[in-house]
Amino acid sequence: MSVKPRGLEPGARLAVVAPASAFARDEFDRGVNEIRRLGFEPVYDDSVFERRRYLAGSPEIRARAIERAWRDPSIAGLIAVRGGFGSAQVLPLLDSDEARRVRKPFIGCSDLTAVLTFLTITSGHVAFHGPMVAGGSSLGAGAYDRASFLGALTRREPPGELPAPGVEALRPGEAAGVLLGGTLTQLLASQATPFAFAPPAGHVLFIDEVGERPYRLDRMVTQLRQTGLLARAAAVVIGELPQCDEPGGSLTARAVMADLFADFPGPVLVGFPSGHTTGPALTLPLGVACRVIAGARPRLIIDEAAVE
Repeated sequence: MSVKPRGLEPGARLAVVAPASAFARDEFDRGVNEIRRLGFEPVYDDSVFERRRYLAGSPEIRARAIERAWRDPSIAGLIAVRGGFGSAQVLPLLDSDEARRVRKPFIGCSDLTAVLTFLTITSGHVAFHGPMVAGGSSLGAGAYDRASFLGALTRREPPGELPAPGVEALRPGEAAGVLLGGTLTQLLASQATPFAFAPPAGHVLFIDEVGERPYRLDRMVTQLRQTGLLARAAAVVIGELPQCDEPGGSLTARAVMADLFADFPGPVLVGFPSGHTTGPALTLPLGVACRVIAGARPRLIIDEAAVE
């Protein structure tokens, strides 16, 4: 059973950390202001503005910010600034036992899938596939779903059905399991490393992508099969896949996914708005029990509280 973080209370101090790419200061400032509007206190120091080429500083600087936030008793949780690249570089510098001991929520998506996998798989700790401070998957106006963000992080009860009117069923059925996953590129990149995405049999696999043309999606799903990861899943929930259609619209990402998962033995949904989306992104708690129902009204239901 996954360790659950403590729920965030009004006024909770949220550490703003940058494990991946550098970011624009104006986007950062807008995201920090949104954290305040949510009723939390953003906490950061000048190290978050470090730069090394396209990264937010050296791996050591980025990892130390996470470690400091874990060790500081006044910090209730952590939220990433943005994705891009670089999160995997900090993993060897993090202590999985400490992450499990301090029980603090971590929020991020995209490249931060590396950290989410570290927490959910390596540490056995619930984590949150949710909006970040800046970048394309951010806390900006209209970019995230406030209700699911606060519900997952503050309510000590199951979130229940998450509203996703644009979701479609590619394969029918119903299945239950622990929700795990993230951006498919990062899940596959973790293979053959000490921090590999290695979910238990019977889990519900969530996969998100952006800007990957259909043949690249085909390549990644093929690898997902050949690694044996797909065979461990009882159900699959696929994101909206923005900017993944063939230029000109001759081939859509959803059509390709329908073909690639045509023989999957369990339910498959596509168009779930979390991570990279075209509208408000939902926050998904990873490491908790859920159900996938792929019928006349396809839906994802979170059956377990994500925080204590």
